Amino acid sequence: MNHSASWKTPQNFLLLISIVVPIAFSSWMALLNNFVIEKANFDGSDIGLLQSVREIPGFLAFTAVFVLLFIREQRFMLLSLGALTLGTAITGFFPSLFGLLMTTLLMSVGFHYFETLKQSLSLQWLTKDEAPEMLGKFISIGALASLFTYGALWVCLEVLKMDFEWVYLSFGGVGFLLVVWMAFAFPEFETKVQQNKKLVLRKRYWLYYALTFMSGARRQIFTVFAGFLMVERFGYSAADITLLFLINYLFNFLFAKRIGKFIGRVGERKALVFEYVGLIGVFVGYALVETAEWAAALYVIDHLFFALALAIKTYFQKIADPADMASTAGVSFTINHIAAVFIPVTFGLIWLASPSAVFYIGAGMALVSLALSLNIPRMPEEGNEVRVLKWS
Repeated sequence: MNHSASWKTPQNFLLLISIVVPIAFSSWMALLNNFVIEKANFDGSDIGLLQSVREIPGFLAFTAVFVLLFIREQRFMLLSLGALTLGTAITGFFPSLFGLLMTTLLMSVGFHYFETLKQSLSLQWLTKDEAPEMLGKFISIGALASLFTYGALWVCLEVLKMDFEWVYLSFGGVGFLLVVWMAFAFPEFETKVQQNKKLVLRKRYWLYYALTFMSGARRQIFTVFAGFLMVERFGYSAADITLLFLINYLFNFLFAKRIGKFIGRVGERKALVFEYVGLIGVFVGYALVETAEWAAALYVIDHLFFALALAIKTYFQKIADPADMASTAGVSFTINHIAAVFIPVTFGLIWLASPSAVFYIGAGMALVSLALSLNIPRMPEEGNEVRVLKWS
């Protein structure tokens, strides 16, 4: 055995990429609301437009399967990470609506292709037994990286008083250098099953598609408007938002791996039912909240529930043909982003009239997801995908 290369495993590759993304994307997200308000003079409709544009590459994620005709998944993933980190690095130098649309599009193309490929390779490289815990571990490691990232962000903003453009350049640049190192450090890993290189839509996956669609729609309420609420209504500064993210990722670091074990123990149906019942309460809370402290508490609880969403992925792994992982990862990300393309911009207009209405609609989305999750069998597998409405 070559002990010097024994660490160069698919699992460690996935762990390391779980570190790169928080460094670049989390810093982009943490600074965004303050950057667009303080430097680009955005209002609710502007941020809605920006976030809708950010989600267009997610809507087009199904095209990943066509790119895979020419390049292997692992190499494609590294190129996507390069685009993500580069887009983050140059964001601060374009403080205008048009400039932010362009840099956001570059960053988002990289991010969404990366997430598509990460899901595909994770479900190919991990066994069904180890997937829930390992996926939770990846979230936990990513959360730890985010803790360090947000701690460093806070130092840059509050202690060093760095301008936004240099903060973006620093964190995007570190991420880019890590991607370059990984490209040379790891070999190309083989997959056990040859993947379909065409779009795959199967009737028997309908519940997975429906859960994925609702997850994408509901996620936009949190990603776009919960953070915007903190800044616009309660006056949180960039440093305040960074501290809030620190708390979020501390919770994820402490509990994500345990959440993965919890899903493996109780099953996907119970885990998702618990998530959606909790999210209904969180969204109603956002609509009614009157103090900055309670808003922050809801934000942390909301973020913690996101770790339970990995149950949708492990549910699919159990019911799917192993050859469908790459194609369906792209299709599922497109489905996940159908609503994401129009919700930010349309809900941005609703926001101008009634911010509470945005969150009440989010509670309705969580209720629909709850109803869908009740259709997951206790022991999902090929041929036993749903409890009712079985389509061949």
